[in-house]
Amino acid sequence: MKLPKFISSNTVLKITSLNAVVITIRLIVSAFIQRLLAVTVGEAGYASIGQVRNVLAMLTSTSTLGTFNGVVKYVAEFKNNQPELSRVFSTVTIFAIIGSVVSAAVLFFGASYLSDYLFNSQSYIYIFQLLAVIVPFIAVSRVVNAVVSGLSDYKRYAKIELISYLLATVAVVVGLYTSELKGIIIAIALAPVIQLVVLAFVFGKTLKTYVKFKSLTFSLIYKNKLLAFTLMSFISTFLLNYIELNIRTLVTDEININEAGYWTAITFISKNYMVFATGLFTLYVLPKFASIHNKHEFKVEVFNIYKTILPIFGLGMLLVYFLRDYIIMFIYPDFTGMEPLFKWQLLGDFIRLGALVLSHQFLAKRLVKSFVITEIASLALFFVLSKVFIQYYGTEGIVIAHFVRYIIYFIMVFFVIKIYFSNQKNNSTDGKNM
Repeated sequence: MKLPKFISSNTVLKITSLNAVVITIRLIVSAFIQRLLAVTVGEAGYASIGQVRNVLAMLTSTSTLGTFNGVVKYVAEFKNNQPELSRVFSTVTIFAIIGSVVSAAVLFFGASYLSDYLFNSQSYIYIFQLLAVIVPFIAVSRVVNAVVSGLSDYKRYAKIELISYLLATVAVVVGLYTSELKGIIIAIALAPVIQLVVLAFVFGKTLKTYVKFKSLTFSLIYKNKLLAFTLMSFISTFLLNYIELNIRTLVTDEININEAGYWTAITFISKNYMVFATGLFTLYVLPKFASIHNKHEFKVEVFNIYKTILPIFGLGMLLVYFLRDYIIMFIYPDFTGMEPLFKWQLLGDFIRLGALVLSHQFLAKRLVKSFVITEIASLALFFVLSKVFIQYYGTEGIVIAHFVRYIIYFIMVFFVIKIYFSNQKNNSTDGKNM
């Protein structure tokens, strides 16, 4: 199908429109699956599923020592420089081996402790032992996905995302009808293996042209550069999911597990539509910002991204808000406690989108200090505000904390980037005066 000219001439719109098709299909399928899960496992089961998803998200960081964004950046920069790419992947290979071994060991030998800590039960030991076996698949999948993103191969990215999601959905349904909650959790844990198979099938031949496996050596030439991304990933992915795990436990302890299920459901809706932006960030924003070296180009690009995606995103969120009662009725029957959570979650996510566009400059330019300060401040705000607001507003306090957090985060990121370009201008002026 040929795209209209106003879309085909705008890379942001091309990626956005293709993403929209994938996300629409995902949302339709997800609506069916979420209803099935809500009816069969209830609020408590939904909260348990949320815990497993957070652990998986943490493993996407630890299994490769957080090198995903680093691989995206350097593939975008060196896609026509084979020797340099080989040096990058030689270092990434060592990082992935170390990350996989350590992660697997912690999961396998700490299975009993983790089961008790996250689920207050010894019944989930099996899932951590299974994840220990799956960790290497997660690592390889993340690295290959980073190559796809670094090349801005949005067509293959969309194909991989859609096929992987549909196959993983089939696995969840099979798991549900064979072993109920246990089967669902096993299917969710197996999702990275499914994605890796799809990646090999769709992208395998292209990967070989960029990664010369025979030329890879156990070299750590890019160690220091990638360690910066390790630190940033640890904060943005590992700590974020760790805090979500603790907030879910907080809601369970302070109120009850059903309320934790409501919060898990609203965050799952949020993550579904935020996938819409995630593809744009990795396929376009990060590689594009990596190639921009002055304030004017950066402002033009940010404005271009904002005027393209914020109206689309905003309209979609308004639709979700006005249809919230129908979403609960048809997808989450009996989850009536979700209704007050929509407003604050959606408002927070809209501001979050604007902030994330700006904060990708930190990743693109490897501004580690700026990234660490703003992210830790953001996460600390979320946790502290959640603990305070839950006392006054119950579960709604968690999403109010989410909203307030991102207002403050946006302001912080805006001023940090403004200072960055001011310093860059001053350095350039000093250089000319020398």
